Amino acid sequence: MTSKQMKDMDEALLEQPAIRPALKDREGYGPSLLTLMGFAFLTFNSGMAVYRSNGDLSAISFVGFSYLDLVLLFYCLRRYEKTPPESPLREHLKMAVWLLTTMLTAAFSYKVAAIMPFPVQVLVWAMAIATILGGFYAFFLHKEGAKA
Repeated sequence: MTSKQMKDMDEALLEQPAIRPALKDREGYGPSLLTLMGFAFLTFNSGMAVYRSNGDLSAISFVGFSYLDLVLLFYCLRRYEKTPPESPLREHLKMAVWLLTTMLTAAFSYKVAAIMPFPVQVLVWAMAIATILGGFYAFFLHKEGAKA
């Protein structure tokens, strides 16, 4: 290959957009097979956890809360992806996503910390708080292109 051909190829590559357009949306179609399988797996495991709880109301509540939180989280994320960037609804959905992830983090941290010795409990809660605050910073305070 000659240097002129290489130069022409380089220029052609530079002219292509850096961000490729998204694939056609599946508007009008239902959820994908992989999504349905994921929700079936989540539902089955949640049902088995409730069945094995032997009537323990706190365990059933935890499983029910976690299941509902995850379903709402996936719903809000899907709506967020479909909402135009200039829409005010996008900010509300972002807040809902952060709140749902915060609640899920707190619920799992509570369950994990309950079976750990005190020093590990402190570590679990410190990691949960760092995760929650990091998510808040990433979602609401960090501006793209700004230097840290």
